[in-house]
Amino acid sequence: MQHGKQILNLSASFHDAEEGWSHQHPMPDVPGPEGLPSQAEIRAPLADRIRESHRADFLRPRPIEIREVSPQDLFDPKPLDDRNTLWFRMAAAAGQSEMMQHCLLAYASDMMLLGSSLRQHGLSWFVGGVVTASLDHAMWFHAPIRFENWHLYALDSPFTGGGRGFNRGAVYSPDGQLVASVAQEGLVRRYKKREER
Repeated sequence: MQHGKQILNLSASFHDAEEGWSHQHPMPDVPGPEGLPSQAEIRAPLADRIRESHRADFLRPRPIEIREVSPQDLFDPKPLDDRNTLWFRMAAAAGQSEMMQHCLLAYASDMMLLGSSLRQHGLSWFVGGVVTASLDHAMWFHAPIRFENWHLYALDSPFTGGGRGFNRGAVYSPDGQLVASVAQEGLVRRYKKREER
């Protein structure tokens, strides 16, 4: 509830681990996180392009480390393939319970996902013209994780239209095991000034 109105519905199901048939799509063959620039390294030279009132937030240290394989130019975005891959991890996850590991990954899975809907259209939150919001988010955990280690997040957006973007994600452990799947629909709307409404 927020301001007396319901803004979240949550449904969860659980099952005990059991043996069964097994297959998965292979992990994408992409460069590893070593040698890829961190978000901090990408953002530092761009800081002077951010309003001073927002600069500290833009540059603040983040608890989840992200390294994109093919990052979008934040201030001069060009149409790119909707498929994007990134490595992410959280040092503070070390020593946490299996349940907390899943909670941390669930939180992190929302990062960069909706941006998949923007890539083909050459859009970026940093240049404006677009309003976005996550409308629903579903996640399936396939195996235990240790989120202090790098995990590959393979993202895509097979459909955007009618002011909505559909996004998917597959999370792989460092050894290539598919550990979680994600699906999300988000609002992707052209920003209209008051006089245009």
